[in-house]
Amino acid sequence: MEKLSEKDKGLIRDSWESLGKNKVPHGIVMFTRLFELDPALLTLFSYSTNCGDAPECLSSPEFLEHVTKVMLVIDAAVSHLDDLHTLEDFLLNLGRKHQAVGVKTQSFTVVGESLLYMLQSSLGSAYTTPLRQAWLNMYSIVVSAMTRGWAKNGEHKSN
Repeated sequence: MEKLSEKDKGLIRDSWESLGKNKVPHGIVMFTRLFELDPALLTLFSYSTNCGDAPECLSSPEFLEHVTKVMLVIDAAVSHLDDLHTLEDFLLNLGRKHQAVGVKTQSFTVVGESLLYMLQSSLGSAYTTPLRQAWLNMYSIVVSAMTRGWAKNGEHKSN
C-alpha cells in the first residue's frame, strides 16, 4: 500500500475534523452529487422505501444508514492515515461487497468526484489545490484496495 506524505496527512486530518462530529449532512451532500453525476446508481439501492429518485432515496432511513456507514469508512481511513495498511483486509472485503451488489469499479471514480465536491462545498475557501490533492492521494489508496477486493470477488464468481 502506498503511503501519504506528512503534509497530506495533516491537510486531510484538519479538513476532516473541521467538518464537525456529525458527518451525515456532509454525506448527504456527497450522495446528492453522486446521483446528479450518475443517476443510474440509484438502482443499486433497493430498500423498503422506493429509491426511484434521489430525494426519496436520500430521506429513507435505510439509505441514511448507508450514508452513515460510508462516512464511518472515510473516518476510519482518516484515523488510520499513519497505518492505512491495517485497513487492507477491511477495504478488500468492502470491494468484494460492492462487486456482489453490482457496483462497477468505474463508479468508484464518480464517488471520488462526489467526495471532492462535498469537501469543496463544506470547506469553502479552506478547500485548496494541495488539500484536494491530499484527498485524491488518500482516496486512490483506498480505492486501490477496494478494487483488488472487487476483482478477487469477480474471479471467484467466474470459477
